[in-house]
Amino acid sequence: MENPLPREVYLKRTHLRQPDVRGDYFRDQTAIIHSMPFRRLKHKTQVFFAPENDHVCTRIEHVMHVATIAATICKGLNSSGWNLDAELAYATGLGHDLGHAPFGHSGEEILNQKLQGIASFIHEVNGYRVVEHLANGGRGLNLTYGVKDGIINHNGEQFEQYLRPVPHENRLEAMRDRNSLPSSYEGCIVRFADKIAYLGRDIEDAKIAGFIRTADIPEQILKELGTTNGEIINSLVIDVIESSRRQGAICFSDEKFEVVERLIEFNRKYIYNHPKIEAYKVFGQRIIAALFDYLMESYRKYGRDYPKYSEGSKLERAFGKHLEEMDQFYQRTGAPPELMVTDYVAGMTDLYALECMKQITLPAPIQFQ
Repeated sequence: MENPLPREVYLKRTHLRQPDVRGDYFRDQTAIIHSMPFRRLKHKTQVFFAPENDHVCTRIEHVMHVATIAATICKGLNSSGWNLDAELAYATGLGHDLGHAPFGHSGEEILNQKLQGIASFIHEVNGYRVVEHLANGGRGLNLTYGVKDGIINHNGEQFEQYLRPVPHENRLEAMRDRNSLPSSYEGCIVRFADKIAYLGRDIEDAKIAGFIRTADIPEQILKELGTTNGEIINSLVIDVIESSRRQGAICFSDEKFEVVERLIEFNRKYIYNHPKIEAYKVFGQRIIAALFDYLMESYRKYGRDYPKYSEGSKLERAFGKHLEEMDQFYQRTGAPPELMVTDYVAGMTDLYALECMKQITLPAPIQFQ
């Protein structure tokens, strides 16, 4: 089984680069790993906000899980005669969540509200914006089409039993929603790997938080998938490999998909909609909304007069420095102020957003001589 498009399509870059010893997709992996947006994932929410427990999953650990799961599925299928590139899948897994806002999906929701009438904020689409335009001071990471296509089309919220790549090249720059599918099998695999990675891990973290016990999990789920995150990942990875071999599409078996749907429903009820998580969602959204409004007011005061930002708060100084660095890109694309503010706020970590909130709500102490 091969991808529907010529190999050259997946290897295309926006700016031509000479080949080097790393190969195209390993080169993309290193570009992602060395980027500032990737570094910030270590302090971005997966499910639990700003966890103080070092063993609770943050966004950076999640993307590593996704990358390894996706590469494993590719290798398993290749052993049966498929022709997939595990390094493409790994690079896509590493980069798939670079567009997430602080405080997880609650941050995404409030930024989408703030942009109403101007644009929409969808983390998959923003991930493409980050790697293609925002990283490196507006120059982007110059990744291959195959990796960018997988990032923008990874759709972490929709669960499908079967996926096949679309037989055409996606117009990535024009995409504004979650209605498209990847144009590679590797991109389809990352969509599956994303769910496999977080379903079991979220249960593990919920146990640490005291939300649930193993005894609370329905017996069918424990029997079919296992009791630990590792067992759940192993069960689902093997099922995807074996089912995809039989069907010629990336898929779960009927039996496992039924259990996965039950697990999703269990997680939603006992983890994602837990009263403590709901309370933190409100807390995170208030912070994001306040920072957005504050920076919009700063832009109304100073505009493109970047030296003026140095007269303001620490947050304003940092924002002004960011705007100056991005000035050429924003002028070239005609970005409205709301989008510029969104870019900055979306790039924050949970911890930086909390620190900025302190800066704009608590008075600085008077410095006595």
